[in-house]
Amino acid sequence: MGIRGWFDHDRHAVITANHRSPIPPIPNPQSPIRNRQYLIAVLALCALLAPLVAQPAAPVIVVETSKGTFAFETYPEDAQKSVAHIVDLVKRGFYDGQRVHRAIPGFIVQWGDQRSRDVSQEREWGRGAEASSGAPIGAAEITKKRPHVRGAVALAHPGNPAQADSQIYVTLAERPDLNGRYAVIGRVIEGGDVPARLERGDLILRMRVRE
Repeated sequence: MGIRGWFDHDRHAVITANHRSPIPPIPNPQSPIRNRQYLIAVLALCALLAPLVAQPAAPVIVVETSKGTFAFETYPEDAQKSVAHIVDLVKRGFYDGQRVHRAIPGFIVQWGDQRSRDVSQEREWGRGAEASSGAPIGAAEITKKRPHVRGAVALAHPGNPAQADSQIYVTLAERPDLNGRYAVIGRVIEGGDVPARLERGDLILRMRVRE
């Protein structure tokens, strides 16, 4: 006779394989609660650690100039495509040997035109479609979260924010008038006095991503 369950339907008696009445285990009413609390604690810990594991450190870019060196942090969480584009240009050596083509005291210092290596083209520095890498980012990553504070690093463009490319500028003072018009991709965190010392024609000796 096979075992159908706890009851034999013919005799209505409790049976087992050896015909003994089993003694079911006494449930511990606290076990489900403890298990649930443990599970909640594990999930909470995972949620706290996930950002640290999943997100790599934001790139820091070092700018070596003829007037000194400064570095700026980047905001890939707010301007992912823009930061990736600039980082790629830096790693390719695009900025090395360029010159500052715009420097206005108390306002901004700007560079990013590859023609600035040629002093014979100084009149054209920073002007026209050729004053770029030739590969616009294609996205306007502007957010209220990143305003133009002193030391903000942002991308210039010819009129359409999505057409920003290689030209970078650093604000030398707080400039709320620029908010909502240009994508801020970072902020100077080291050598904050260097950008204000730069003048038109000063060299960008090298830019590199800090490892």
